[in-house]
Amino acid sequence: MKTSDVLVRQLEEEGVEHIFGLPGEENLSFLESLRTSRIRVHITRHEQAAAFRAATYGRLTGKAGICFSTLGPGATNLVTGIAHAQLVGAPLIAITGQKALRDNRQARFQLIDVVSLMSPITKYSTSIADSGTVPTVVRNAFKLAQAERPGPVHIELPEDVAESETDAALQLPGASRRPAPDVKAVALAAGLINGAHHPLILLSGGANRNLITEELVPFVEKTGIHVVHTQMGKGVLSDASEYSLFSTGIHRRDYVSCGLDRADLIIAVGYNIVEYPPYVWNKDLSKRILNIDFTEAEADRYYNPALEVIGDISTTLRQLGMHITPKKNDEVFPAIRVFLDKKLDGPIERKFPPAPREVVWHVRNVLAEDDIVALDNGIYKLWFCRLYKTYKPNTFLVDNALASMGAGLPSAMTAKMLNPRRNVLAVVGDGGFMMSAHELETAVRCNIPVVVLILNDNAYGFIKWEQQAKGFTNFGLDLGNPDFARFAESFGAAGFTVRKGDDLSEVLRQVFALNRPAVIECPIDYSVNYATFSEELSNLVCEI
Repeated sequence: MKTSDVLVRQLEEEGVEHIFGLPGEENLSFLESLRTSRIRVHITRHEQAAAFRAATYGRLTGKAGICFSTLGPGATNLVTGIAHAQLVGAPLIAITGQKALRDNRQARFQLIDVVSLMSPITKYSTSIADSGTVPTVVRNAFKLAQAERPGPVHIELPEDVAESETDAALQLPGASRRPAPDVKAVALAAGLINGAHHPLILLSGGANRNLITEELVPFVEKTGIHVVHTQMGKGVLSDASEYSLFSTGIHRRDYVSCGLDRADLIIAVGYNIVEYPPYVWNKDLSKRILNIDFTEAEADRYYNPALEVIGDISTTLRQLGMHITPKKNDEVFPAIRVFLDKKLDGPIERKFPPAPREVVWHVRNVLAEDDIVALDNGIYKLWFCRLYKTYKPNTFLVDNALASMGAGLPSAMTAKMLNPRRNVLAVVGDGGFMMSAHELETAVRCNIPVVVLILNDNAYGFIKWEQQAKGFTNFGLDLGNPDFARFAESFGAAGFTVRKGDDLSEVLRQVFALNRPAVIECPIDYSVNYATFSEELSNLVCEI
């Protein structure tokens, strides 16, 4: 059997149903093997989008998302999406082509050391030189990618190896279970919590899983311990819960800091220092920290846990709940919840163009609790993270790790593919949209009815705010954009422009009802950014 056939057969054994990528001449044999397989091949317009889509697949399913490319520029185009998977903890396997090992007739044309390139941004990077090792390499790749903490793995398949014959036998995946936490560690953790006056849970992306929510809800209801979410942790505990203190929105002081300030013990669950730097909430090193996670914490000056409970998080919460004295007589955090409700649910100023607060209100008004919003990276992300209430795990997709522009649309496409009966909205800026706009064609060609809301300020708005905050002159950040509605129509998608007098909620409802790929261009007024982030929050005083 041809080696590329064996590779694809092994992918099938691993349960792979989808693969995202862009072929080249060095991996045509692999593409041909995919053609006759059960795996659905999603050809993207750019390799970066393929990696983003694979990462989102891994993030939402827990199973490794698969992406592929050719050598050289194809492989380098994957890098941003792979680095994204590494920092957000998404299981992903990238398969790249390479020139023949034994008879390379093109010398150094397009030839770079892809294995070395990928090594710093993956859990493991390797090249297959022996066709007989293919099943083992693939089996190990899945184990590594999906093991805690999940992340990307890279496999290079040279052209002549792919085309060679082999009798390598397939390997069957085995079952595995995450280890339970140590009983003594759980007892010590319970002692820490019971001894604290104001314990507070900090939920992060590593905890954004349905099974954890199932155990967390009874835990907080029994113990009365309140919760703050990081951006990537939004939805683990419903914001409808009286114990939710909502989410961090900015790597500086914000309203939720009033809760973090009063805590004497931070119970960090699935926490990654990439998401929300501990300096923001522990710069005076006064907090005791209990780290609950699948893996040990990464060392940091401002994150030095007094105790770590390592093992399955759901099991840890269930066992801890048996030993915690309820904290329901603590009046501090209920008062902070009231304060946050007033701040976050303030009056909406209706105007045109709308301010960020109004845009968030419209989106939340239209989407159901289990609908999905996928955010690109821009200043609007801070507003959505702060103000958009979330009720279910993995219904708020945001990258606050690598935070790369261009990820919103590809992520939303995969979310819609996996959840065809839910509305999925990509919220993007004009700058970020133009970094992946070509994937509109993919959405049309593959009939993925995703809706894209472009918030257009004709600028790189986030950087413009930072420029102003540093006292610099406005320079180099204004953009010239196309008519986005007509642009979308040129791809075969539906295109809409929000104009003065239009109701954004009604426009969103009408567009979702079309059930086809669509783009909505909405101007936005960011004049409030400086007053909010640079003045109000910089001078925030917590009176509770």
